[in-house]
Amino acid sequence: MHLLIPFAAPLSEAGRQAAATLALPELQALLGRCTEVQRDSADEWCYSPPHERALALALGWQGAAGLLPWAARAAQADGIATADLAWGLVTPAHWHLGTEQISLIDPAGLMLDEAGSRAFFDTVAPLFTSEGFALHYGTAQRWYLAHESLAGLATASIDRVIGRNVDGWLGSAPAARRLRRLQSEVQMLLYTHPLNDERAARGLLPVNSFWLSGCGPAQPSAPNPPQVDERLRSPALGEDWAGWCKAWATLDAGPLAALRRQTEGGQRIAFTLCGERAWARFENTPRGLLQTLKGRWQRPAPAAVLETL
Repeated sequence: MHLLIPFAAPLSEAGRQAAATLALPELQALLGRCTEVQRDSADEWCYSPPHERALALALGWQGAAGLLPWAARAAQADGIATADLAWGLVTPAHWHLGTEQISLIDPAGLMLDEAGSRAFFDTVAPLFTSEGFALHYGTAQRWYLAHESLAGLATASIDRVIGRNVDGWLGSAPAARRLRRLQSEVQMLLYTHPLNDERAARGLLPVNSFWLSGCGPAQPSAPNPPQVDERLRSPALGEDWAGWCKAWATLDAGPLAALRRQTEGGQRIAFTLCGERAWARFENTPRGLLQTLKGRWQRPAPAAVLETL
């Protein structure tokens, strides 16, 4: 079994302080039994966060950061025939205009249901088709765009953008500028739209833009992908560090405890910890007696390992 854990380590000062308080006995036990076998690092401005880079590698994909075809993979899972087209994931979103920046609110907070999402989809679809894009509905939070220009378009993962200034993540390539113009048209259309008036009456945020990510044609995926545990994602993106620590405690007591029991039973396991800059993969590779005893008595501190991510 291979367990992949996104958002295992934060980058902000408040998050790092919270991480330093974690008591994770099962992770510590695993670190004593396992060896780091692989690591990848980039800065926090890399379009693809570490958990996406690690999963893409496990799937056997090729492609630079920002060019990993998550849209095509998700479209296939949603029952859309992707053929040999290049796809992009369109996430209906709320862009919040602050005093100093425009930030993207976590789309989960929009509480879009099927009927509401389809109404917005039908409203904006003509803008896309007039530009030659094919827009497909997947789920309330996942729409898909197909167009040849998406084949080489590097885009930032929405996990990089949530809660942050969108300006730092908008590309400058010709295809990206074309989509920025389309974003502006969508924003103007939705600014005073009755659909958003209805949402406002219910105390909901307006849907006033979208985010495009995961562009490219589908790639074949290796069998038996890692199990991805996303329980740390929402509190990390919301900077709810108390909630993040609680989620870590349940992760430690649940899936990581199960992995530790598997190692005691002689099974081979792997787990990958992913932060904002780096990911590291650990496996219980065969060890000599001295190494085994040393690992169990001199277990690395989880906080020290997380600090490196």
